[in-house]
Amino acid sequence: MEMVKINLGKNGITESLINEINLQLEKRGVVKVKMLKNFERRSEKDLVVRELTEKLCCRVKDVRGFVITLER
Repeated sequence: MEMVKINLGKNGITESLINEINLQLEKRGVVKVKMLKNFERRSEKDLVVRELTEKLCCRVKDVRGFVITLER
């Protein structure tokens, strides 16, 4: 099964982004989230990872550069 990639851009972590990641986690179990260069909180990577895992009730599988791999 192909891995889904979701971009995290200038709008940041919105409710629609959370809903889309949650939907893809339910369908596939694994999602890659890429923080784009125009994402304002890019320097706060650890806080972003923690916020996503708390809101989505999932685990971090891997963090490489600005790509976060989440799994449920």
